[in-house]
Amino acid sequence: MTNTIQDLFAHNRAWAAEMIKQRPGFFTNLTQQQTPKYMWIGCSDSRVPANQITGLEPGEVFVHRNIANIVVHTDLNALSTIQFAVDVLHVQDIIVCGHYGCGGVLAALNNTRVGLADNWIRHIQDVRDKHHSMLMQIDASKRSDALVELNAIEQVINVCHSNVMQDAWQAGHAITVHGWVYGVHDGLLKDLLISVSKNQYLIDIYQSAVSKVFSQRQA
Repeated sequence: MTNTIQDLFAHNRAWAAEMIKQRPGFFTNLTQQQTPKYMWIGCSDSRVPANQITGLEPGEVFVHRNIANIVVHTDLNALSTIQFAVDVLHVQDIIVCGHYGCGGVLAALNNTRVGLADNWIRHIQDVRDKHHSMLMQIDASKRSDALVELNAIEQVINVCHSNVMQDAWQAGHAITVHGWVYGVHDGLLKDLLISVSKNQYLIDIYQSAVSKVFSQRQA
């Protein structure tokens, strides 16, 4: 069914009325300062809504999304959002979540030109090139899923290396950065087994996570 802009307003009114009916005071509570425990760094893909797939309510997860859940040290948008989550909201966990079937990852893998976003997707191609020799050992039908996972793992490391996280850990703040992947095909989240709460053992955790990507898919 095709929705019009006016349909969206109608859906909103119906949703708000239902929430008030089922949970009196819901919106009054939302007017209080948000205190989420989690930050979600995900893809802009419309099929991957952070709140719904984690079962979290509005106000329970602070979200930053872009094409292919990328975090680079020149992106002040992402870094400012992370800094706000860490220093102002005091989140306890930061989740970097990719998803299988990601268009940005597929474009990077296949060298598909999409326009201006090619410059952004170049960051994923850097991940592809970094792991090229191992990716070539994986069956072609499995490479895109492997690159989705590798990209999420690399973005976890980028978050960890940011001055925001380095300063937070040095100050003794208990914040853990995780790498996950969402399956659009089955609705399930997969833990990539990379959870970092301090600089110690960062490289070991990273190498272990990367090795699992390949050991699970070697042809």
